[in-house]
Amino acid sequence: MFTNLFSLDGRIALVTGGSRGIGKMIAAGFLSQGAAKVYITARKAGPCDATAKELSAQYPGECIALPIDISTMNGIEMLAAEIKKREPRLDILVNNAGAAWGADFDEFPESGWDKVMTLNVKTPFFLTKALAGPLRAAASADKPAKVINIASIDGIFVNPMETYSYAASKSGLIHLTRRMAVKLIRDHVVVTAIAPGPFQSDMNKAARDNADQVATRVPAGRIGTDEDMAGAAIYLASRAGDYVVGATIAVDGGIVYANPGIKGDGWD
Repeated sequence: MFTNLFSLDGRIALVTGGSRGIGKMIAAGFLSQGAAKVYITARKAGPCDATAKELSAQYPGECIALPIDISTMNGIEMLAAEIKKREPRLDILVNNAGAAWGADFDEFPESGWDKVMTLNVKTPFFLTKALAGPLRAAASADKPAKVINIASIDGIFVNPMETYSYAASKSGLIHLTRRMAVKLIRDHVVVTAIAPGPFQSDMNKAARDNADQVATRVPAGRIGTDEDMAGAAIYLASRAGDYVVGATIAVDGGIVYANPGIKGDGWD
């Protein structure tokens, strides 16, 4: 009964922002569990192509680079058209591409607001909408399609770092996840989210460059690993997560639940 609970055998996935960091961790995890194809996107073609080649060589499945800027509607439509041209169905969509911006309250620019809100909230909604056809084509009551939004623990508690648009966008994405989940479950498309804590990435330079220091402020005593992030994504993407609808899972070593109020340091 439980033999293939976490298997992704034969599934087709798209991971936005998949050339590095959390997106790369998730793409590798999917391939490790038997995904047939994992498409990854990034703005820069070089890193996207390099990651696709690296992961394709490491796992039986194929990682395919689609270097497209999805911060605009034209880019979203271009990516959706490319997927539809190549695949009749899409089993898993991971909305991971994101941006951050920090500035003093009195100096915070409109550009820092618009860039972050667009990529972190608008893009996941409209990309999911643009790919609803292939997702519905893959979905059934016995084997639902999956949409996984990558939020942040900064959308759950108040981080004192002045990243106003980032915090607002990630909180908005968590609630957007619930709203889309209610709608799309009727079509057997399950929508969930992951809220990461500190993981090594270019966006989280503190965890990347000072892991030991950051780890002292994590109840688990360490920052997240590739396996931690891949495991959470595999759980939600596989049969194991079919009945988890609209939920956001904090993958943070206990930060949120140990200290739910204002922190003295930024995490994501």
